Amino acid sequence: MLKRFAARLLDFVAPRLCVMCGKRLSTGEEYVCGVCQIHLPRTFFHLKPLDNIMAKMFWGQMPTERATAMFLYQPQSNASKILYNLKYNHKPEIGVMMGRMMAKEIAASGFFEGIDLIVPVPLAPNRMKQRGYNQSAMLAQGISEISGIEVNSHIVIRKGFKESQTRLSRHSRIENVNEQFGLATDGRSLADKHILIVDDVATTGATIIACASAMKGISGIKFSVMTLALTHS
Repeated sequence: MLKRFAARLLDFVAPRLCVMCGKRLSTGEEYVCGVCQIHLPRTFFHLKPLDNIMAKMFWGQMPTERATAMFLYQPQSNASKILYNLKYNHKPEIGVMMGRMMAKEIAASGFFEGIDLIVPVPLAPNRMKQRGYNQSAMLAQGISEISGIEVNSHIVIRKGFKESQTRLSRHSRIENVNEQFGLATDGRSLADKHILIVDDVATTGATIIACASAMKGISGIKFSVMTLALTHS
């Protein structure tokens, strides 16, 4: 009771606002108000995880089982503010909260069945130093809390960072991340495992494919993919 009173008092002094619409959050709401949650432009890819526009990005590129994204991303949209705050406004807790939300919404579909391990796409060391956290790892943490699947953020490493993917063409994106990922171990523990690769946003899938390529020599390995957003073209 004392904690609830303190939380309400703090909320009165410094109101918590929805990162999407800017309106005051109600008790029990975190970062995104209930109205904005309802109106997120959801993909519902988890209802057809083997054959959707996101899964098709990975066909022939990596042994893919399933793929889904929570919502469609468009620049300057209200939904885009979630990603902006997660990545650039030092709010890692948004990632954990959105990871939990995603996992809760798709759990009943069986998307997580058979998945052995969650691997978030790593950041380059300089980006990690600048940001202080990996937004994909925050999403993975939230997903893990609901699904019960272990997260390993240390198996795959990112060797460097050339430039932001934001304004690059598909071909340039592939070149930009080519051979930028590597294994931190010999990978034998991943043999015959089903890995869920988690990232914040997918546009062409180049970064996720490059991340998976670091594990491509491992016997029997297969992948599923989950991102918070998919760029809507």
